[in-house]
Amino acid sequence: MKLALVGDIGGTNARFALWKDQQLDSIQVHATADYPNPEAAITAYLKDLGLASGAIGSVCLSVAGPVSGDEFRFTNNHWRLSRKAFCETLQVERLLLVNDFSAMALGMTRLQPDEFRVVCEGVAEPLRPAVVIGPGTGLGVGTLLDLGEGRWAALPGEGGHVDLPLSSPRETQLWQHIHSEIGHVSAETALSGGGLPRVYRAICAVDGHVPVLDTPEAITAAGLAGDPIAREVLEQFSCWLGRVAGNNVLTTGGRGGVYIVGGVIPRFADFFIQSGFARCFADKGCMSDYFKGIPVWLVTAPYSGLTGAGVALEQAQG
Repeated sequence: MKLALVGDIGGTNARFALWKDQQLDSIQVHATADYPNPEAAITAYLKDLGLASGAIGSVCLSVAGPVSGDEFRFTNNHWRLSRKAFCETLQVERLLLVNDFSAMALGMTRLQPDEFRVVCEGVAEPLRPAVVIGPGTGLGVGTLLDLGEGRWAALPGEGGHVDLPLSSPRETQLWQHIHSEIGHVSAETALSGGGLPRVYRAICAVDGHVPVLDTPEAITAAGLAGDPIAREVLEQFSCWLGRVAGNNVLTTGGRGGVYIVGGVIPRFADFFIQSGFARCFADKGCMSDYFKGIPVWLVTAPYSGLTGAGVALEQAQG
C-alpha cells in the first residue's frame, strides 16, 4: 500500500511528514527559498527518507489562499503549482489542497493534553462551533464544526480583516494614530507580528515618547523585562485579541470553545494568561453572560497545520 504525505507550506518554510496510523511520522522542515517549486522540495524530502517518488499515493498540502482550479500560486513565496503537473512529476494518484487555516482548525481535533494551556476555564458544548484564531504573520480566523461520529468541517474565512474594535477613549486614540499611518485599520494590522511595532508606535505617539524599539522580538522581550511602554503594548494586544475573539464567538455561536494559535502569543504566554484578555473577551454588554463557561485554550503544539492536513486527507478518503 502506498504512503500518504502531508505538507504545511508557509512563506519561509515548508513542513513535510508522512501520515501513518493517523499521526505524523518523519517530520522535516525545508526552506522554500532552496527549491524552485514544491515538487523539488518534496523530492528532496523523499530522497532523505530513501523513498522514490512513486512510493507516495496521496498528498495533502496546507496552503495560504483560496484553492480552486488546476493552478495555485502561493501568496507568500515564489512557488507555483499545477495539480496535473504535480501528480505527474511525483507519480501521485491524489493531491488535495486545503486552505492553511482550515488545516489549522482541523489540527485542533488531535491536540494532546500537553499541547495547550487553559486561558479561560469552561466546558465545550458538543456539536457547537469552535473559533480558531491565530496572530502570526497575519491574523487567521476559522470556524471548526463538529459533525458528529468523528467527522469535522473547517470553514475558512477572512475574519482577520474585520475592523479593529474600539471600546474605550484610549483605544480610539491609538486607532486614530494607526489610521493616520495606514488608512483602514483591520484587526490584522494590530493583531499580528507586525502589529506589535505598530501598536508600540501608536502608544509612543499618543503619549509623547520617542520610540526606541522596532521589532516584535524586542518589544516582547522589553515587556517581559518590565519596560512600561512595551508592557502596555502586550496588554493592549491581549485585550484587542479578546475583543476580536469574543466578536467571533457571538457571530458563529462558538460555544464549542476558542483555540488561540499562531506564533505570537506563545512568546509571552504567562503574561497573556494574566492579561485583560478574558475580561475583554466577555465584555459584550447585555450579551456578557453568554460567555460564561466558554473555554479558551492557548495552543502550543508545533505542527497543528501538518496534523490538520492529515485529518483532511483522512476525511477526503473516508
